[in-house]
Amino acid sequence: MSDVITVNASGLSCPQPVMLTKKALSNLSSGKVEVLVDTATSRNNVSRFAENKGWSVNVEELENGGYKLILEK
Repeated sequence: MSDVITVNASGLSCPQPVMLTKKALSNLSSGKVEVLVDTATSRNNVSRFAENKGWSVNVEELENGGYKLILEK
């Protein structure tokens, strides 16, 4: 399996986290991408986008109050 791609979208407001995620997924047919966000809105929007593109999404709540979304396909 290839390396994990990490997208740090912390501190960014929507739609930027979704756009960064879209860019990261654009050339991937499968793999693992971690997306870091710091708001529930960004978490929900990125999750919805990824799931609509056929990726499974697991969310981990981070100690700093942010979220790590693990996208896999």
